[in-house]
Amino acid sequence: MKFRIYHLAILSLSALLIAAGCGNNAVNSSTTTNASGAAEATALPESSKLNIKVSFYPIYEFTKNVAGDLADVEALIPAGIEPHDWEPTAKDMAEISDADMLIYNGAGMEGWVDQVLESVSGTPLITVEASKGLDIMEGTEEEEADHHHEEADHHHEEGEHAHEEEEHAHEEGEHAHEEHSHDHGGLDPHVWLNPTLAIQEVRNIEAALAAAAPEHAEDFKTNADAYVAKLEQLDQEFKDGLKDTKRKDFITQHAAFGYLAKQYGLTQVPIAGLSPEQEPSAANMSKIVEFAKEHKVKTIFFETLVSSSVADTIAKEIGAKAAVLNPIEGLTEEDRSQNLDYLGIMRQNLEALKSALNE
Repeated sequence: MKFRIYHLAILSLSALLIAAGCGNNAVNSSTTTNASGAAEATALPESSKLNIKVSFYPIYEFTKNVAGDLADVEALIPAGIEPHDWEPTAKDMAEISDADMLIYNGAGMEGWVDQVLESVSGTPLITVEASKGLDIMEGTEEEEADHHHEEADHHHEEGEHAHEEEEHAHEEGEHAHEEHSHDHGGLDPHVWLNPTLAIQEVRNIEAALAAAAPEHAEDFKTNADAYVAKLEQLDQEFKDGLKDTKRKDFITQHAAFGYLAKQYGLTQVPIAGLSPEQEPSAANMSKIVEFAKEHKVKTIFFETLVSSSVADTIAKEIGAKAAVLNPIEGLTEEDRSQNLDYLGIMRQNLEALKSALNE
C-alpha cells in the first residue's frame, strides 16, 4: 500500500510541476553543477523571500543560519520523526513543487530523493545536495563489522589513535513491506556530525543561495561566516576535549559516528549498521559483549528517536550503563523544550564522550 501511495505522490508531483512550469512566474531558474560540485542556478526574480524546503533537521539548521530572514525555510521531515522511516506524501510533493529550492543532505541519507529529483528534472525547482564534493565514506557488510572490534583491540593494546578511515556495516536487505529499504546504498551519510564537514555543507548552501538570489549574496556570506565561526569553535572544543582521553574506542548502537571518530582520533565500535532500524545478528552481539568485557567498557551508547533496547540489553549483561550519543537526525520534544539546537546537542555529545572515554 505504501508503494502505491508513494508512486501516486510522485505522479501528483509530476503533474503539479508541469503546471508550475507553465503558469508559475515566481520561479524561473534552472539548476547546474559547477566544477567543485556545488549547485549553481540562474538568479530568481527578486521577490519577498525565497521559499526553501529542506529534508531534515541538520540541513534545516544550516540553511536557516545562512538564509536568516531572507528565506522561509521549512523541514519536510517533522520534529521527532526518525528520518530513515519517512517518505513524502502527496502533500509533501505539492509543497516541494511550490518551493524555489529543495536542499537535502545526500550521500544516500534521503532514500526517496532520487525519484523526486527525477520528477523535478527540467522544472524551475533548484535542488541542492549539501554534501556534494565531500569525501564520503563507504559502509561494509555486517559480517565484516568485527573489523571494528579488531581495530579497536589493536588501538587499545598499542595505545594508538584511530586515524584510518572507518568502515561501517549497513542494512543490505529490503523490508518486504516497504517501497524501498532504509539503507544508504553502502555510503555513510552522517557527515554533519563532523563539524569540519558541517562547515563544508554550510558553504555549499551559501553558494546555492547566493546563486539563486545574488542581490543578497553578501548577506548570505555574512550569515555563513558567523555560523562557520561557531562551527570552528565547536571543532576546537572537540579537539581539546578528546585529545587526552584514557581510551579511544566507544560502543554505539547505530554506526553514525564514523566521521566524528575519524576527525578526533577515535574508533567507533558499532553494534549494528548505518541504519538505526538494523538489528544486529546474534554473532555480532556476542562479539560486542566480549569486546566490552575485555576492555571494561562502562558505557554503551544509544540514540534518540529509536528504541534503546539493544544497548540496554548489552549494558545489563556487562554491568554497564546506557547513555545517549545523539546523531542529531531530528529534535525530540525534550530537545525543543530546552531550546537545544545543533551546537547545543553536539556539546552534549562531547560531554558524553569525555565521560565514557575517561572511565
